[in-house]
Amino acid sequence: MLVAIGVLAALGALVATSYLVERLRTAPAAPATLPWAPDIPVRWVSAGGVRLRYIVAGHGPPLVLLHTMRTQLDLFQRVIPSLAQRYRVYALDLPGHGYSDISPAEHTAEFIIDKVAAFLERLEIDGAVLVGESIGATVALALAGRRNPRVRAVVAISTYDYDRGRGARRGSALAALLFSLGEVPVVGGTVMRLRSFPIVRRVFEAGIHRLRSLPEPLVREMYQVGERPGHYRAFMSLVRNWPTWEAVRAAYGGINRPVLLVYGDHDWSRTEERLATARLIPGAELRTVANAGHFLSIDAPEETLELVTGFVDRLPPSAPSGLRPPSARAGSHPA
Repeated sequence: MLVAIGVLAALGALVATSYLVERLRTAPAAPATLPWAPDIPVRWVSAGGVRLRYIVAGHGPPLVLLHTMRTQLDLFQRVIPSLAQRYRVYALDLPGHGYSDISPAEHTAEFIIDKVAAFLERLEIDGAVLVGESIGATVALALAGRRNPRVRAVVAISTYDYDRGRGARRGSALAALLFSLGEVPVVGGTVMRLRSFPIVRRVFEAGIHRLRSLPEPLVREMYQVGERPGHYRAFMSLVRNWPTWEAVRAAYGGINRPVLLVYGDHDWSRTEERLATARLIPGAELRTVANAGHFLSIDAPEETLELVTGFVDRLPPSAPSGLRPPSARAGSHPA
């Protein structure tokens, strides 16, 4: 009995300490410029009642970049300058991510999908090629599956739609421990409030395979963004709603526009999961990048650029959404 009381007292003290630590954190101000591209203006728009940070760069056919969970538009810093030489590139912080609004709403797949649809509508982006990574890829595929009229085609990189959304646990033993604890009531929130930079960096590094491919300034900014009031709660909400990302797959069979699926050969997904996703999408192409992990835009930017530009440039100039790239064959999924 005394041991149990002591354990409960220690847990209570740890929980109280975690709230104090969170309260003492200093929230970062949204930077006026991007450190990696100071010439690209930072913009804001209200979409579906949520204020979103975004950027626009370049001229040409529109590309909309959608980042992974717990990251932000800066994840695409290694590909945006090159893409902007050929296309009009949009990139945004998803709701509850980066410097966009942190809503008290549950951060389900549906919530984020709806806000991205509102973003496309608010900015009147027509004929958009959505280039999503991880949950961003799932958002893009869901919008295509629902035949959003503003979506022309999709490049889905490391789409996060398997294992009830728990694939991040496969990145490392540390990631497995933290994400497992994150689902435990009280304990999960306590762990998140007591986060530290070295631990967060290690979790991010679980998404890459090539040594030294994750820029230190990017990791540090993404960690500091987590100091924003409510940010960790939004992330915990996303974690607890992980099964909703797999449920989105139900819309994939309705996709009637070109889709390119891309994975690193060291992605968290397994081969059978990638093939299962490809089979759900009529006519989807499937490509694998060698010696690369989950965050391909950072881990393998050159290959990512080659695949994206090759796919987009094969699209007919003003094709209706139902047309497919010349090289795609229904039911063909070369790896």
